Amino acid sequence: MRLHNKVAVITGAGSGIGEAIAHRFAAEGAYVVGASISGRAEKVAAEIGGSAIGIKADVGDEDDVRRLITTAEDAFGRIDILVNNAGFGGGLMPLHEQTTENWDRVHDVNLKGVFFCMKYGVLSMRRTGGGSIVNISSATSLVGFKHHSVYGAAKAGVNQMTRAAALDYADDRIRVNAVCPGTIWTGLVPMSQESPEPPPGVDRVPGIPIDRWGLSDEIASAALFLASDEASYITGAALPVDGGYSIGYSGMGAENPGRSID
Repeated sequence: MRLHNKVAVITGAGSGIGEAIAHRFAAEGAYVVGASISGRAEKVAAEIGGSAIGIKADVGDEDDVRRLITTAEDAFGRIDILVNNAGFGGGLMPLHEQTTENWDRVHDVNLKGVFFCMKYGVLSMRRTGGGSIVNISSATSLVGFKHHSVYGAAKAGVNQMTRAAALDYADDRIRVNAVCPGTIWTGLVPMSQESPEPPPGVDRVPGIPIDRWGLSDEIASAALFLASDEASYITGAALPVDGGYSIGYSGMGAENPGRSID
């Protein structure tokens, strides 16, 4: 029960990594407030039970984020943990083919959404004596990856905002860290719609030192560690959970079938 009686707000909690984090945090004793733009976070909250609520919210909308934080405070009295997981991959293509519309939407969700959530989350945590923020970034923020210029730029911004915020709020007892997932088997991968885990024959991922897909539960484990008091002396970190992708990258391109960087 590493999060006993903690209150955790988790964005993008309706599926994939966010859903796994919501279930893991609840199993570790947390009260969970899950948000998703689709409304699926309400279904996840129902699965968890009375210690969770689900809210439909767009993290790229400041009013929605303000309402999310207020709802969590009204329901449970405070916020101890904030996990900024909501993300949008956008179109993966060479930079010169990218559109302004795609740039705006990718950055609205992946960067501005994290900014909004951190802003209002920090204001809440400062009132109650501190907390832990975990931003879900990406391995594409650490190394270049073909066709990921827009997405990678947004996630690199998340890392830098994580570092700066860690300095801004250390005196307020607020830790700020990031997790950088690599190739994770989630709903972003078309084949995953038919199988919750990689089936034989597609379980290997060439170019990754640990030659397999990562699982959402493995990202949830990293987020749990950083959110918990076990990581009480860690702030400003960007932790790769990528099977060695960011150190052993082989130049594999976005044209490879089934590959998705969360």
